[in-house]
Amino acid sequence: MACSRVKTDPTVIQDLPEKQEMKVYCTLTREQATLYEAVVKEMLEQIDESEGIQRRGMVLAALTRLKQVCNHPAHFLQDGGALAGRSGKLDRLCEMLEEVLSVNEAALVFTQYAEWGARMRDHLQETLGIEALFFHGGVARKRRDELVERFQQPGGPPVMVLSLKAGGVGLNLVRANHVFHFDRWWNPAVENQATDRAFRIGQRRAVAVHKFLCAGTLEDRIDALIEQKQALAQEIVGAGEDWLSELSTSQLRDLLSLRRDAAA
Repeated sequence: MACSRVKTDPTVIQDLPEKQEMKVYCTLTREQATLYEAVVKEMLEQIDESEGIQRRGMVLAALTRLKQVCNHPAHFLQDGGALAGRSGKLDRLCEMLEEVLSVNEAALVFTQYAEWGARMRDHLQETLGIEALFFHGGVARKRRDELVERFQQPGGPPVMVLSLKAGGVGLNLVRANHVFHFDRWWNPAVENQATDRAFRIGQRRAVAVHKFLCAGTLEDRIDALIEQKQALAQEIVGAGEDWLSELSTSQLRDLLSLRRDAAA
């Protein structure tokens, strides 16, 4: 009977190349910083006057809005304006992908938000002058297989943008040796599953994992909080972001308020 090989098998670990994980700290633009502070101010005023399930819903909704601001003002505002120069994160991604392409390597870019993934894919195509693929939950089964096959082909499109939920499991995309987590899920297991689309049996090159964070924002602080309290992390990260809704208003203010040096 054939035996399957898993990564916990020491012989498999020896077969896999190295994986290097790094945090990429990005700076907010003035537009992002202004929007960020406005969302925090409005949120703190509202939750101070609410309680229970209503308060919890407000906190989680505000967290989503702040993460959208950190991604790009257009993601938060849902405007159809140009994307270039408005987001420190997106501009940094384009710079790093240019370096990846210059040495004929390939990359996966993960985001939690499918609607933002579509805009990002279009922007990368336009800015980098390449074809980029977009893998999300709305893609039909047959089309999914076609996207994977095209990406895996030598000379195929060198960048694939994926929504985290749709593309986080079950795909073999070992042509990529760069993985970008554009926005953070704050659950290491979910992020590792996504990374494993490239870091898996069959990968022959070292894999570089780039985790984007906006300095001085909730992204920076929550990441640091989890790093500092690894024991706590094991309890909280499995719950996604729900644990944040239990923080007091003063704790939320400390966690979310924008540091003065955060904006460019």
